[in-house]
Amino acid sequence: MSRPVRVRFAPSPTGLLHIGSAHTGLFNWLFARREKGRFLLRIEDTDTARSRSEWVDAIFEVLEWMGVDWDEEVVYQSQRFDRHVARARALVDSGKAYRCYYLPEELEAKKKEALAEGRSWRNDRRYADLTDAEAEALEAEGRKPVIRLKIPEGKTVFQDRILGEIAVENETIDDFVIVRSNGTPLYHLAVVADDVDMNVSHVIRGIDHVTNTTKHIHLFRALGAELPEFAHLPSILGEDKKKLSKRHGAVSVSEYRDAGYLSDAVVNFLSLLGWQTGDDQEFFTRAELMERFSLDQVHKRDTVFDLRKFEWLNGQHIMALSNEELWTLAKPFLVRAGLIGDEEPCGQDDGLVGGRPVDHDYVLEVVGLLRERCRTLADFAVQGRFFFTDDFGYNPKAVRKHWSKDPDGVVARISWLRDEFAALAAFDTEAVEEVVRNLSEREGLKAAQFIHPCRVALTGEMAGPSLFHLIAVLGKAACVDRLEKALVRLPEVVEQAAIGEG
Repeated sequence: MSRPVRVRFAPSPTGLLHIGSAHTGLFNWLFARREKGRFLLRIEDTDTARSRSEWVDAIFEVLEWMGVDWDEEVVYQSQRFDRHVARARALVDSGKAYRCYYLPEELEAKKKEALAEGRSWRNDRRYADLTDAEAEALEAEGRKPVIRLKIPEGKTVFQDRILGEIAVENETIDDFVIVRSNGTPLYHLAVVADDVDMNVSHVIRGIDHVTNTTKHIHLFRALGAELPEFAHLPSILGEDKKKLSKRHGAVSVSEYRDAGYLSDAVVNFLSLLGWQTGDDQEFFTRAELMERFSLDQVHKRDTVFDLRKFEWLNGQHIMALSNEELWTLAKPFLVRAGLIGDEEPCGQDDGLVGGRPVDHDYVLEVVGLLRERCRTLADFAVQGRFFFTDDFGYNPKAVRKHWSKDPDGVVARISWLRDEFAALAAFDTEAVEEVVRNLSEREGLKAAQFIHPCRVALTGEMAGPSLFHLIAVLGKAACVDRLEKALVRLPEVVEQAAIGEG
């Protein structure tokens, strides 16, 4: 009979939650949800010098933002010190571990001697079978023992759910320390003791833990516990095939959240790092991931963190939201950029753009126009700046391309547009487009010769949403006003763009 599925995610609160750690946590969570099991959270905070409570809070915050929920009370490893020590003493009493009184300098000398002779050195267990009197005499000399686990002869073999069979000769595993000379338990003991007490059925972690796993198997057996199943996830590399680090960009989940990535996209993207369904599907909802995820489809080879793919996926998830949902998520980024206030109408000063209220209807129209062009929520503040303020500059490249080549002609065309727009009774997409088409036909010019200079005047940019739609959203007053300002500033702007090019 198989054990009920119980997996754990065990981050250390020594910094922001790293992409690699979040990846491990997500795979554990998806496996638990797919198997109708339990997902447990354990904070491995025994490194008191580096662990901080604010990092613990940050871990909770990011997991909650990702939608990765846990099923039982959080376990804090630092609160289980006595339990770990008791386990170690029981191992000593049963003869499966021993107190070792070697001084650090003695061990170093023995290792150097072995190296000089071309052999590896394993602890010779000189102190493994001391009498109480012999131990007391050593301690009287001021020696403080560590506790080491006895590694048996033979071979350690286990079946990894991802990597297949792994076999290690035990002679390559030293009798490793499980309790320091100051009495504090080490990582290996604390992890295994907690896994036993939490009844963990599957240990799913990074491939860099394979060496630890061979040691942990001996601890599980020494403690008389049932072995969990092991699954080691592929490493995440940068696009240069080197270990993911700051040089590849942001490395913490919160950095991507703050840059405008959606939690749905983060979960989707991380799930694809090392897992494939066998088809071409890349866009997944959480519900789909929980239904389809399987360790059998996690591959062995390293996986590459492709930022362009991440951005594309984020854009796909943006497109999957309603305008209402998008506005709720994008609004904080516009507030942070100083483009709007917290309350609606939320424009600068009097809450108006060219006399039009920046109200809920307005912002939903703006979001609807921008959504196809935005890869992150932060893009709404960058690409949509001109929707919320008249304070924007003219992109020199746009000026050189669409104003500088024929400034007199541009002045004439912007003047005609200003006058025609001002005379419109109904200022909507169809009416605006008709004005442009009629003017181009009247003057024997291409519509683009009106459209591009007009876009620069109204937005400062070379490209953007449909011009006719954005004009209708901005409204008559804002458009006429900006065209008038462009006419005044055009000579100066063209001159500055020319200087900049030089």
